[in-house]
Amino acid sequence: MSAFLKVSDMEFAYGEVSVLRGLDLEVEEGTISCVMGRNGVGKTTFLRNVVGLEKSSAGKVFMEGSDITQMEAYERAVRGIGYVPQGRQIFPLLSVEENLSVGLEAANTGERIIPENIFTTFPVLDQMRKRKGGDLSGGQQQQLAIARALVTQPKLLVLDEPTEGIQPNVITQIGEIIRSLVEEQGMTILLVEQYVDFVRKFAHSFQVMNRGRFVAKGNTSELDESMVKKHLSV
Repeated sequence: MSAFLKVSDMEFAYGEVSVLRGLDLEVEEGTISCVMGRNGVGKTTFLRNVVGLEKSSAGKVFMEGSDITQMEAYERAVRGIGYVPQGRQIFPLLSVEENLSVGLEAANTGERIIPENIFTTFPVLDQMRKRKGGDLSGGQQQQLAIARALVTQPKLLVLDEPTEGIQPNVITQIGEIIRSLVEEQGMTILLVEQYVDFVRKFAHSFQVMNRGRFVAKGNTSELDESMVKKHLSV
């Protein structure tokens, strides 16, 4: 069985500074895979290369067996990649509904109506359709950012630190939403996450990054305390 997403020997540099060094990754269809590591090791840069916002200097990206390495970010979005950046990046002056409509426009799929299942997945957004994005709590803004990526009905959802700065009860909610996307809609998910308990509870596989390389990987059951201490403790 070939992987849904496959990254092969990815390299990336900012000028003379090498950031990603020969990264290989395979994510099976209908699973949640997590990239972990301390701050500044290249995790966000890796995601930006996967979704096409940065151009790798070497290596290949395959999705569903097709080489998408040369595709621009918008082409990858049309192909079925949804991206939720770190820090949410919602539009604070637009309403919840308008933020979701912007997501539809950006994907350029020709769709104009927000799918109703967005509001059943995120009931809090249904109650706040007319409220400005900037008036939402951090957890509600994160749900809006995820919903905005989901309006395009992606096959692969890429999330950068979805639990950052969010209260514990909402972290659990977001984890359960992510799990339901996989179990009920067959979505495949790649995320960057620092919160080890979240990874253990919701992810199927992990890879730990250090200085632009993957230094450990495996099924989440193998993510033990010695590994956390060695690669993730501050």
